[in-house]
Amino acid sequence: MADEEDPKEYRWETGYEKTWEAIKEDDDGLIEGSVSDIIQKAKRKRQAMKRGFSKLGMMRHLYILLDCSEAMTVPDLKPTRFICSLKLLELFIEEFFDQNPISQLGVVAMKAKRAEKISELSGTSRKHVKAVHALTNGVQLTGEPSLQNGLELALKTLRLVPSHASREVLVVMGSLTTCDPTDIHLTIESLKAEGIRCSVVSLSAEIRICKYLCTETGGTYSAVLDDAHYKDQLLQHIDPPQAGNQQEFSLIKMGFPHGKTETGKEPPLTMCMCHIDSADEPAKLTSGGYHCPQCYSKYCELPVECTACGLTLASAPHLARSYHHLFPVPHFTELTLEKIQVQEPRDPPVTTCYACQKILASGSDKMVYECGSCRQVFCIDCDIFIHETLHSCVGCTTIPASAQHLQARKPVPPPHSLSII
Repeated sequence: MADEEDPKEYRWETGYEKTWEAIKEDDDGLIEGSVSDIIQKAKRKRQAMKRGFSKLGMMRHLYILLDCSEAMTVPDLKPTRFICSLKLLELFIEEFFDQNPISQLGVVAMKAKRAEKISELSGTSRKHVKAVHALTNGVQLTGEPSLQNGLELALKTLRLVPSHASREVLVVMGSLTTCDPTDIHLTIESLKAEGIRCSVVSLSAEIRICKYLCTETGGTYSAVLDDAHYKDQLLQHIDPPQAGNQQEFSLIKMGFPHGKTETGKEPPLTMCMCHIDSADEPAKLTSGGYHCPQCYSKYCELPVECTACGLTLASAPHLARSYHHLFPVPHFTELTLEKIQVQEPRDPPVTTCYACQKILASGSDKMVYECGSCRQVFCIDCDIFIHETLHSCVGCTTIPASAQHLQARKPVPPPHSLSII
């Protein structure tokens, strides 16, 4: 570990950017241009790390280990670390299942030297959001956390996950200490042997054992500066990680449910399997729903794993939203607005963003972004929206010539990658 430390500076000195040194006045004595540059660089920082044509863990099984100790009552993140974490986790869960619809997630709370499951590993976002929201008034922040107990609890479930799935642990740590019953290094070795990727988001400072955990298991470590930086570091874990060497190639049997209806007859009233044993939301007789193509069990929402036959049930849009991570939109070329308008004049001239039709101004939009295929120019907000949410270039899909070129170069998925019913 000593070889990885920077001999010249401390970690907390290198992690803070002195933005006031980058702010300079323009010819009119204004600083708006420098502030705009800093904001644009921050928005594009995450995009620069994405690479296409990589082996990714698409079917993710993630456990979130949330620190619920006394250290989470500190008000440096308003109103407290704990309340701020719960709000961001609700946002994280919604975004996680939006971008990874065939994945599963679970939540574990660490407090009073113990660890307990708040929600089991499941692919239903509503269930996890409800469990996290219930922690606002339903948990007492006491004692110290036990990182080892939390990791062991997650390990007990994740080691049963099939080898073709991605297994991950995300730790949200507010305390500077952990109270563990035995040697935590043995637990870390077990996690490494099982191929479980562990990442840590620290709300206080860098902790050596957490850094060691991330280094050994191939995860990422970050210490937050404020609530905005906290949100950015948390949302970085939404995209699927690089697949480990221990993940195997395997045929995955999936079913695409359909509604069981007979011509000229109304569908009968039946109960869904996902709520039939639920105490919080009891099952109701309904006519709609999705029926498993193998055993004809009914479910009210997708994706889900059939409790009767074990078949993974999904829809075509769910697979499409998972597939786009493998082939992201190529990075746009960053150009100055002045260069496009003066040095490279076009017909018609570039005065607005092609996507949102925003008027490009030299003060607030010093840098613009050009697609390499359709040659259209976008503002920074549309560039981020296209790469993070839309996952397809607006110009390439609306201009006929560009759309034909895009269809010709689009990679074809390998045959027999899914066994479909």
